[in-house]
Amino acid sequence: MLSSSRVEANIPAADLKRARDFYADVLGLTPTREIDGVALTYRTDGGTSFHVYETEFAGRAGHTIAQWHVDDLEAEVRDLKSRGVTFEVYDGMPGVRWDGEIASAEGLGRAAWFKDSEGNILCLDQEEGTV
Repeated sequence: MLSSSRVEANIPAADLKRARDFYADVLGLTPTREIDGVALTYRTDGGTSFHVYETEFAGRAGHTIAQWHVDDLEAEVRDLKSRGVTFEVYDGMPGVRWDGEIASAEGLGRAAWFKDSEGNILCLDQEEGTV
């Protein structure tokens, strides 16, 4: 059954080399598997995996396609900003309060969104009550 299966994210890239450079130089990630010109696989120390694959349909989703659960949201945002990442601020999200580029919602925690080199929306989040 699906409830006992693993789930992994697939992130589209119009230019796989550009995406590889972004994930390495900006996010500090190295692929654990590479199918030249087709796909990259990443595995985090947290034990999850995601794939970046080449397709002409990259950057078309208007929603979050991958999310990292972090222990210190402010530190991660500062680090990524120092590497040139620009964070998104979305107006009109009901029940959401913004403190700069960090959003918070009662019972959900806090989050910050940014786009990768391909225009895909990625998110960092920190659960409520964790520091």
